Amino acid sequence: MSKAEEDQKASGHHELSPEQRQSVPGTLKSPRRLKTEVLAGLVVALALIPEAIAFSLIAGVDPQVGLFAASIMAVTISFLGGRPAMISGATAATALVIAPLVASHGMDYFIAAVILAGVFQVILGLIGAARLMRFIPRSVMVGFVNALAILIFTSQLPELIGVPWLVYPLTALGLVIIFLLPRVTKAVPPPLVAIVVVTLIAVLAAVVVPTVGDKGELPDALPAFFVPDVPLTLETFQILAPYAFTMAIVGLLESLMTAKLVDDVTDTRSDKTRESWGQGGANIITGFFGGMGGCAMLGQTMINVKASGARTRISTFSAGVLVLVLAVVLGPVVAIIPMAALVAVMIFVSWATFDWHSIRPTTLARMPRSETMVMLSTVVATVWTHNLAIGVIVGVLVAMIAFARRVAHMVTVERTVEEHFGEQFAKYTVSGELFFASSNDLYTMFDYAGDPQHVVIDFYDSHLWDASTVAALDSVTDKYAHYGKDVEIVGLNQASRRMRVRLGGMLNNGGH
Repeated sequence: MSKAEEDQKASGHHELSPEQRQSVPGTLKSPRRLKTEVLAGLVVALALIPEAIAFSLIAGVDPQVGLFAASIMAVTISFLGGRPAMISGATAATALVIAPLVASHGMDYFIAAVILAGVFQVILGLIGAARLMRFIPRSVMVGFVNALAILIFTSQLPELIGVPWLVYPLTALGLVIIFLLPRVTKAVPPPLVAIVVVTLIAVLAAVVVPTVGDKGELPDALPAFFVPDVPLTLETFQILAPYAFTMAIVGLLESLMTAKLVDDVTDTRSDKTRESWGQGGANIITGFFGGMGGCAMLGQTMINVKASGARTRISTFSAGVLVLVLAVVLGPVVAIIPMAALVAVMIFVSWATFDWHSIRPTTLARMPRSETMVMLSTVVATVWTHNLAIGVIVGVLVAMIAFARRVAHMVTVERTVEEHFGEQFAKYTVSGELFFASSNDLYTMFDYAGDPQHVVIDFYDSHLWDASTVAALDSVTDKYAHYGKDVEIVGLNQASRRMRVRLGGMLNNGGH
């Protein structure tokens, strides 16, 4: 090893692959990397506390329910999850889904629904629901990220409206520290420095501004094992199942989308199937300790991964433990942190999360209009409903429609009239993929009355994908038969031929 390499290794700055940076044993052996992970967890914990309290209020439960969820979800998923460095906890989406149950049936049914949602997620994970991620296009991912960035920013606006004027310079100071500190040093996470400096200034100057303590009362005891008091009957299941299943789907969708984004940010791969059942396990455990459950949190994950540089499960575990320590042991200290400091952190996260490249004029000029439409529809639906799951579903539907329309116009039918042994015949060459959208016009592309007695339709450059295409082909042959003409179908590949043999003649006229 050269002297330069030895110096690099001694200083801890030698190059590591993305996979090596995710190694927990390797991080535990490196004081520099371990410090990064723990401090990242501290920053995330400080940001988690006010959000967990806010999400508790959305759900209509006591603040400690959200705080326990933030802590237990993070600790549990650090062991069970398939995506290192991703943060899970109580979220607005799951709180909104389950809030009506709290109002109508109370706390015990609420916790039972959280546990049942976890069971549903474990089942969905084990049957391979994570594989559905392959059907989410990149344009939907971009829209998802941009929409989340907008929601993160707009969620901070209430903290900047109708507040003392000193909130604005404190927030501005926090932003300046976060954006400029990395140019000076990267030894500590800039968000942590911003929180400490802004808090010290507010305390020493004795300024009166909104603080974390104003959001709600922090717990004074550790979470205890809790079994919801609900009757184990079919009627109870019928009450819980709609809320639990919706929470399971929303939570899985947000978690898998977040995992995919972190994969891109860190240039590593995650185990989506493990993440799916891991989220379920985390919700089950959280429910049995009186927490409100939740899913992956993209905002907090971006603080952890992008703003603080964390890469391992240590940061997630640290965040969960420190939420509990800060809330229960150091509650009075945490309570005096100005909300302005956390607002500055979240505004930075919003800025860092947004895909600015996607809205550059040069990008928009080169991007197909359909792709831009998919991205915009995802953003609009998400921001309008404040539900990331609905936004993603709308984006995927728009992408499917755009794809179907585009492919439908890629089918061509060419007609030639040829002569064989003195007898004329019409030959049609079909090119392109035939399915329900592209095969609808197939029936109109033939000259039934004008063609000679013999007709050949060549599908060598085509493929039959569904029953709609077989039905359309049957309609074509039936029409020629009506004119008393012979039709020969040639060139079908093996899969298309099997489908036509299985379904041919059964789809039109009642299958006769």
